[in-house]
Amino acid sequence: MKKVALITDGIWPYVMGGMQKHSYYLCKYFAKEQIHVDLFHFNQSDLDINALDVFSPEEKKFIHPVVLEFPDVAKGFGNYIINSYRYSIMVYDIVKDKISDYDFIYTKGFTGWHIIREKKKGHITWPPIGVKFHGYEMFQKAPDIKSKISQLFLLRKPVKEISREADVVFSYGGKITEIIKSIGVNQDRIIEIPSGVEESIVVNSIQPTTQKIKFVYLGRYERRKGIEELNKALTGFNGNVNFECHFIGDIPAEKQLRLSFIKYHGEVRDKSVLNSLLRACDVLVCPSWSEGMPNVILEAMANGLTVLATDVGATNTLVNDSTGFLISNSSVKELKASLNKISTISSSELDKKKQAALNLIKSKFTWEHLICELINKINAKLKV
Repeated sequence: MKKVALITDGIWPYVMGGMQKHSYYLCKYFAKEQIHVDLFHFNQSDLDINALDVFSPEEKKFIHPVVLEFPDVAKGFGNYIINSYRYSIMVYDIVKDKISDYDFIYTKGFTGWHIIREKKKGHITWPPIGVKFHGYEMFQKAPDIKSKISQLFLLRKPVKEISREADVVFSYGGKITEIIKSIGVNQDRIIEIPSGVEESIVVNSIQPTTQKIKFVYLGRYERRKGIEELNKALTGFNGNVNFECHFIGDIPAEKQLRLSFIKYHGEVRDKSVLNSLLRACDVLVCPSWSEGMPNVILEAMANGLTVLATDVGATNTLVNDSTGFLISNSSVKELKASLNKISTISSSELDKKKQAALNLIKSKFTWEHLICELINKINAKLKV
């Protein structure tokens, strides 16, 4: 494999999110392996997207960016799906005349929708097309009726179509592979590969826990992330606690709790600042209703934290009794009980989990190792 088209719904830090961080790593490490990447993406930040400053000069030699404007035509119910399909058409119109130049097309989410349809019609015969829907969250439990309606009437049908017609479907493993098979994708078309972190952010050792445990939530205010349940659980303590809780992310002011043991740091795009904030904490709280393989968990563990998380998506490939605290759901009752329990355990017990989490990342979840595994598995599919 010498050249790929990486068709994304944005890459970090120009678009924030776990999927976007994964796309950034894919692009970076393909380039490090001297694979030429045509990167299709767009911007939702004030950063200069044309400069691609997040990549090294050597990496940029292998990256050809194609910057598009994500459509904002459709409004109201279903607008995201409609605009996503239009985006996939925009990408196809650029790709179609040079599609035979690629050895593989790696598409994220709905971005490859139209290309896959064109291949099904016989308008394209080469190259193989892979799709990554991360956690297939639309087939996981919904936090409320609005989300459930969106899953049932908007998301599931096109996701099934795209997954069934793609040549390759990527899975993080865990419960996600079972979801993919349940919607009609044969095992021989599934590539299981986890996500990871850069070796450079992995700390050498954990920070010993102090008397006051520091919890941290990292992410935006999104319903499925369980932040509303976390807020209610924290409010239930009425300020009488022996722990702190830090929030890193774009949390609207009206959603912030006015409690003495809570601190908000806002959105942080600078990697060094983010890692410093994480390393000052002890336990990441990830109470999501649905997930893929959360980058926030990977990054927290790489920075020496243990994790409290719900057992969704591929989370259980990272979080277990040795590395953290896995809960069955993100109910207010279970979250509050878990926060209370963790805040009372000994420092030595918590440090043992932090060390196990760090060891796991070092041994299995760095991109320097994963990229070779990914390339080998794609190459194996190309030879079939």
